[in-house]
Amino acid sequence: MSPRVIGANLIVSIKSFYRETTAVFFRIAFPVLLILVFGTIFMNQDKVRFAFYVQDLDQTHSSAELVKTLALNEKFKITKVDPAIDATQYAKTNKLNLVLVIPKDYESSLLQRMQRTDLNASFTITYIYDPSSTSVSTKMQILNSVFAEMNQRMSGEPPFITLAETSILNRRYRFIDFFVPGIIAMTVMTASLFGAVNVNAELRQKGIIKKLSTTPITHTDWILSNVLYQFLLSILATIAILVVSYGVFNVSLQMNFWLPVFVVLDVFAFVGIGMILTRVAKEAESAAAAANAIMFPMMFLSGTFFPVEMMPGFLQKFSRILPLYYVNEGLRASMIFADHMIALRCSVIIGAFAAVVFVLGMMTTKWEEG
Repeated sequence: MSPRVIGANLIVSIKSFYRETTAVFFRIAFPVLLILVFGTIFMNQDKVRFAFYVQDLDQTHSSAELVKTLALNEKFKITKVDPAIDATQYAKTNKLNLVLVIPKDYESSLLQRMQRTDLNASFTITYIYDPSSTSVSTKMQILNSVFAEMNQRMSGEPPFITLAETSILNRRYRFIDFFVPGIIAMTVMTASLFGAVNVNAELRQKGIIKKLSTTPITHTDWILSNVLYQFLLSILATIAILVVSYGVFNVSLQMNFWLPVFVVLDVFAFVGIGMILTRVAKEAESAAAAANAIMFPMMFLSGTFFPVEMMPGFLQKFSRILPLYYVNEGLRASMIFADHMIALRCSVIIGAFAAVVFVLGMMTTKWEEG
């Protein structure tokens, strides 16, 4: 072992690194970006306010006071729902994860209990909830504790307030059922982005792309063949994910034509981004670092692993402009809810994005600059 040789080689590596300014920027900026993003999300978790909706069917002074009491809880931001509409359908249409329904007989039951004319008087509050949301259980636990405290103050048996739960889904799903579509979207994104970055950057750096201009293959043929390759790999990965999910976890998902549609759009979108990155960062190492800086924040901010609702307001708005968010939403809408309208809306959004970035990627990939 020669310290002199080790030191000389180390100096060469350091010089090679800092001469590529893009690599320096992304290598340093990427961990800083993660700290800023997740620090912002989790720093004030004790101050997070959960949004939920209340439908007051009683429309009395007592029911209004109950809503006011719930609103005073610092954990909640309450929105009222018109009592004339169907709360379950309203939750489905507006993609709400929790609607609390106060029954019509609330005030009369309360007066009977308070005046001790009927010590068995009670009423049932209904939770209309979306089990696909990972935050809904937290909301319901907080509400349960609030109502348990109210029952204690009433100091009677049986409890004055009882709770009932109604899922907006026709079937019972588990968290793994909602997790799988997000994993499919993330896997396709990762493979497509890094596939495009690795192929374009490495071949350009080696001068192979420039040599391709002397062969019968055209610029368009070469790009489309690479897209087809990424699509085939994405199909294999998707099949593997589904086989394991069904075989090991016995998931309950609906297979329809939207799955290949979103896989195709996912591939085109992130292959396009990959081609653009290799134009901005021409060195293979720089392009890979840039891809990481884009991929990881998008992976965690698009609702793949935890709900967007947990984030601060400005990050929630930012999340809804990320392409992966719409792939996640579209796959979940089609595979879980069979909601073709939401799937169509998401496909239009991600399709428009994919068309723009893919065309830009093709325009920026030049034979002569390889």
